[in-house]
Amino acid sequence: MTSIADQAAAPQIAGVPTPAEKAAASVARAPAISLPVVGERELRLDLFRGLALWLIFIDHLPPSLLTWFTLRNYGFSDATEIFIFISGYTAAFVYGRAMLEQGFLVATARILRRAWQIYVAHVFLFTIFLAEISYVATSFENPLYSEEMGIMDFLKQPDVTIVQALLLRFRPVNMDVLPLYIVLMLSLPLILVLMRWKPDVTLGLSALLYAVTWHYDLYFSAYPNGFWAFNPLAWQLLFVFGAWCALGGAKRMSAILSSPVTLWICFAYLFAAFCVTLTWYVPQLGHVVPRRIEQWMYPIDKTDLDVLRFAHFLALAAVTVRFLPKDWPGLKSRWLKPMILCGQHSLEIFCLGVFLAFAGHFILAEIAGGAALHALVSLSGILIMCGMAWIISWYKRVADKSASRKVIGGNADLAGGG
Repeated sequence: MTSIADQAAAPQIAGVPTPAEKAAASVARAPAISLPVVGERELRLDLFRGLALWLIFIDHLPPSLLTWFTLRNYGFSDATEIFIFISGYTAAFVYGRAMLEQGFLVATARILRRAWQIYVAHVFLFTIFLAEISYVATSFENPLYSEEMGIMDFLKQPDVTIVQALLLRFRPVNMDVLPLYIVLMLSLPLILVLMRWKPDVTLGLSALLYAVTWHYDLYFSAYPNGFWAFNPLAWQLLFVFGAWCALGGAKRMSAILSSPVTLWICFAYLFAAFCVTLTWYVPQLGHVVPRRIEQWMYPIDKTDLDVLRFAHFLALAAVTVRFLPKDWPGLKSRWLKPMILCGQHSLEIFCLGVFLAFAGHFILAEIAGGAALHALVSLSGILIMCGMAWIISWYKRVADKSASRKVIGGNADLAGGG
C-alpha cells in the first residue's frame, strides 16, 4: 500500500493528471456561484415578503393604532428594505439558475419578460389609481384628495403627464416602489453575468456605485420637478446584496452569522436605533443623543438608502436568520399561511394594497372615527389582500391541474394513434 506522500513523489505518467491536478481542474470548472437544490422553496422569504406588503399597506394609511406595530417606529429601516432585498434574492435564485442551465440569451429574455409584466402592472395600477382619486375628488367636491395624492399636474396637463408616467418620471403618492423594481430588474442580466464571473467583486462594484452616488449626488429626475423617491443608483446595493446572498453569499457568511459576537453587535445596534427612534416621538428624551452624534447622523435619508438604514436591515436580517431556521415548523402553520400566500403573489397584492390604501384614506377622512375605525379599516384591507392571494393561488392550482390533464390526454391520444 502506498501513502499519499509516495504518490506525490512517484513519477507522473505522460498524459495522466495527478490527483492534485484533477482537484484543481474541478475547482476551475465549478461555477463561481451556487444555488439551492431544485424544488426547495424558502418559505421564510414568502413569509417576510408578505409581512412587508402588509406593513407597506398600513404605513400608507393615515396614522392609526396599527401603525405603531410597523417596523419604521422601532428603528431606521422599514418594510421597503425587506421587499427590495427579497426581490433581489428571489430574482437571482430564479433567473440565475436559468442563466446557468439555459444560457445568457434565454435568461435575459425571461428577465425582460418579467420586467415588462411589472411595467404593465404599474401602468394598469396608475390608470386605476388616477380614476379612483379623480372620482372621489369630483364626487365629494374635495380637490384636496388630488393635491394630497400628487395628481394635480395630471389634471392640469394630462397629455404631457401621461407621457411622463409611461417614462416612469411621474408617479402619484405611494407608487414609487414598482418603478424602482422595474429598473433593478432591467439591470439583473448584467448583475448575473458579473456574479457568475466574480460574486464578491460584483458586490464590491455595487458598493462602489453606492458610494459614488452619495459623493456626487447622482439621482434620477422626476416630473414635474425633483427626483425619484427611491434612487435606483443607491437602492441597487440592497438588491445586489440579496442576489449575492442567493447565489452562495449567505452560505459563505454562515460562520459570521453564527458567531455570538455578531449576534451581540446586532442586538446593540438595534437597541441603539430603537433609542434614537424613541426620541422622535418623545421630545423629552432628545437629550439622550449627544449633539455631535445628531449632527453626524441626521438626516437619515430614505431616498438614497442611508447607510444607517442599510446597517439596521442587516442587523434585523442577521437576528432573524439566527432565530428562525428554514425548517421551523411554524412555517407550515395555517395561521401564517395567509401571510405566506400574500408573499407568493407579491406583485398582485402590492397593486391591490395601493388601491386599498387610498380607499382606506378616503374612509378615514370622510368618517370621523377613532382608533376602532382605524383598526377596522386596516384589518379589513389585510383580509381583502389575503382573500385575493387565496383566490390567485387557487386559480393557479386549478389551471396547473387542467394543463397537466391536457398533456396527459394528448400523450394518450398520440399513444393510441400509434
